[in-house]
Amino acid sequence: MNTPLSEILEIPEKAAYLLTQPMVALPLGVPYLGMGSSYFAPLAFKYMGVDLQPEMASEYFNYPAPNQKKTLAVLLSQSGKSSEVLWCRALFDRYIAISNYPENALSRAENAIETAVLWAGDEHNSSSKTYVNTLLVLFRGLGFDPTAAVALLAKKMREFEEKGQALADEVFELLTQKKIHGIYVTGSGPNIATALEAALILSESTKLNFHGLPMAQYDHGPKETAKNSIVIQILAKGKSYERTAKLSETIAAAGAAVLTVEEPEAAEHFSILHNIVPFNFMAYFLAQRLNIQETFLVGGKVTEVV
Repeated sequence: MNTPLSEILEIPEKAAYLLTQPMVALPLGVPYLGMGSSYFAPLAFKYMGVDLQPEMASEYFNYPAPNQKKTLAVLLSQSGKSSEVLWCRALFDRYIAISNYPENALSRAENAIETAVLWAGDEHNSSSKTYVNTLLVLFRGLGFDPTAAVALLAKKMREFEEKGQALADEVFELLTQKKIHGIYVTGSGPNIATALEAALILSESTKLNFHGLPMAQYDHGPKETAKNSIVIQILAKGKSYERTAKLSETIAAAGAAVLTVEEPEAAEHFSILHNIVPFNFMAYFLAQRLNIQETFLVGGKVTEVV
């Protein structure tokens, strides 16, 4: 049964299985095009200093270089059916696909030279195991060894579930106590992607407006909305750690409810595998508290543009 919770609980199993499968080497210095979660994942690697060019497929197709065919790209779509990503197939002589379904249109085009399969199994709710496995395909394909990080992921799942439930309970209580005018999720470096992904899945699941953005960008103006807001700051041991902690103190004093997510046992670049999981659980438990039964009401899980 593909309930949101059952899919989240499959994350360690699907991550471990992916590590047993053949690795597809991924190129540097080329566009990595996706939408939603499939755009956020390569964005994390840009902020690790890896030489790749993450772009939203829709905007890349319509604006930067229309009608200018290039040699090579990596196209990401967990479903293999996202319209904007499929449009971009024609912009390249050849491309590598990253998808959970190699039988779908993204992987079957004549100029698709290889598919890095996600091996996440079917997923009918907000991206959880497919997002983690997309990160793992990128880690492996770009020359990182995530084996120890996957072991830590399995070890910490119970803690992540407890953290996610605690976050859901705290946010729910704040929402019932007073009028909250803004809910933010912030991150730095690779965890900018985590903040964006967390806001996406929380918005889908709860029907509340969660806003994901870089911590430094929040510091450049949106902090003025601190009073009667909720800010969830993602922490990782990196260059922005002390600034994030100081900002938390500042906005808490200004009236924000400040919550944090951190996996202290992980290096900053691998923390993207761990920091997202409490948000998966939070989205599930907060939707339960809000009595929301379905994830996709306005549209389907896969965006297919007519």
